[in-house]
Amino acid sequence: MWVEILCGLVIFRLLKSFFYDEDVLDVEASNSNALFSVADRLEKLYGGKAYVGLRIPDADTGSRQNIDMVLVTKGDAAVISVKNLSGFVSVNADGSWVCEGGSKHKAEHLPDPVAETKKQASILESYLEQRGVALPEGYLSCKVVLPNPKLHTIPSGHFPSEVITHDQWVQLKPEPKSMFSGWIKGAFRGGKSGGKKEMQESIHQNLNFILSTAPMWDRLELKGKKYVLGEFLEFKGKQEDINALKNIKRSKVSRLIIQKTSMFGLAHSTLQVLYSPRDYRSEGASASEWNEVTVRSSTEVLFQPDNSTKVRKFKLSSIISLSLSA
Repeated sequence: MWVEILCGLVIFRLLKSFFYDEDVLDVEASNSNALFSVADRLEKLYGGKAYVGLRIPDADTGSRQNIDMVLVTKGDAAVISVKNLSGFVSVNADGSWVCEGGSKHKAEHLPDPVAETKKQASILESYLEQRGVALPEGYLSCKVVLPNPKLHTIPSGHFPSEVITHDQWVQLKPEPKSMFSGWIKGAFRGGKSGGKKEMQESIHQNLNFILSTAPMWDRLELKGKKYVLGEFLEFKGKQEDINALKNIKRSKVSRLIIQKTSMFGLAHSTLQVLYSPRDYRSEGASASEWNEVTVRSSTEVLFQPDNSTKVRKFKLSSIISLSLSA
């Protein structure tokens, strides 16, 4: 009887690991998913481009400042902090927040999120100036978004104006002339309209180029529209597969895509890895620029998620794409 139970447990574990990818489950509630969900909705509402997971060098400290996202539209830009909190949140007199009753089952204390986001904006402005772009006064704004429907807050009027509660978030509507329902005032006032338009277009173009080439976290896209931000470390697997993947280095490759190939039994025995060479002259690679290799589906990716001390292993079979920062 005990032998049958043990055999059953072994078979259950094998089937679970075979059919049910725990790597995906572990990041189901990841904050990264909230970031990309917010970015996607903002782009749909207001157009422009959202740059997610930036790591901007801070000249004063010599470290890198993590910025959740920067949304760039025509004539405006915003540094946005996303707090995927659940439970009950309140604001202290010093601006710090206390969140209780959430997923962590204990009170969580957060330094003033608005002050932190304003600091991030200041560091970003300094970084842009170092790269040759000086933003006009009022061009860059700050917002803190609370997108989690499981968060219960004090009345929105008690929050600073920079905070967008969940109730406000779901009611946002497109504003053709000013994004974020009037969050940002016009950056250009006075002067000839022709010169203003040229200056605005120049800043918009340069800002997009700088942010597209700025340091940022590597990005894993997993099945089920799940994302993980962090740092790609290496591949693990059979030596033959590692040799086939040796050309995939962040200095040479910007993105790779995983595709299914042959079948053996009930699972794909091999996977096709398409990867594009890094090229700062264009935003993407054409079909002719993609290279490909075929490796075993058991090959794994070692990845260090941001805000985590644990190195994670992800099977290639659970990955849709991997974007590498320069």
